Amino acid sequence: MNPTSIGTDLHEALNRLLTERFTCRQFRPDPVAATTIERLLRLAQRTPSWCNTQPWHLHITEGAATERLRTELLAHVQSHPASPDFPFPAQYTGAYRQRRRECGLQLYGSLGIAKGDQERTLRQLLRNFELFDAPHVAIITTEADLGVYGAVDCGLYINSFLLAAQSLGVAAAPQAALATYSDFLRDHFDIPDNRRVVAGISFGYPDHDHPVNAFRTTREELENVVTWHTA
Repeated sequence: MNPTSIGTDLHEALNRLLTERFTCRQFRPDPVAATTIERLLRLAQRTPSWCNTQPWHLHITEGAATERLRTELLAHVQSHPASPDFPFPAQYTGAYRQRRRECGLQLYGSLGIAKGDQERTLRQLLRNFELFDAPHVAIITTEADLGVYGAVDCGLYINSFLLAAQSLGVAAAPQAALATYSDFLRDHFDIPDNRRVVAGISFGYPDHDHPVNAFRTTREELENVVTWHTA
């Protein structure tokens, strides 16, 4: 077989996965079969990591466990302050602020939430902690002693998880919001003190009829994110 042909086919397959993947914000209730989840996890497990440390560990829910998490987390969020294991961004400025704003306008616009409608904006924010009605959630943690590089490796793992899910027809929503309440998650899942919560991923099958799943975010042009050095 022609190596060029193989390379082109693989490139197109990856391009399709990256292009068609989106952050699902409304799921159907149908659970994902255990065999499918295992296939997803085995593929994501091929993620590279610093010195092959593979620092990620996942807590995954289904059925009654998901419903209990959804109920208890939402109640906790509405009565307790945030307590992330990793500091969140201090501020968004320049292009980062603009990109974030564009995403927010698309999200709230898809739902018909007008700027300044604080009640409906808050309600949509709380949907994060209802897991967007997903039947499953994965909580990703890293080893505390590995510091920022353990978290970076977990970021790579999250991307592998998202692409593996997409390849199997499973939708997902990576959620830093869940890590905002790391103390709750640590107690809820009995996570050891030597582990740090990086993020969560709600996953299941998408509700394509819901308007919140209709918009797609843009990506910056290469000339704005790459500096070439040729001499």
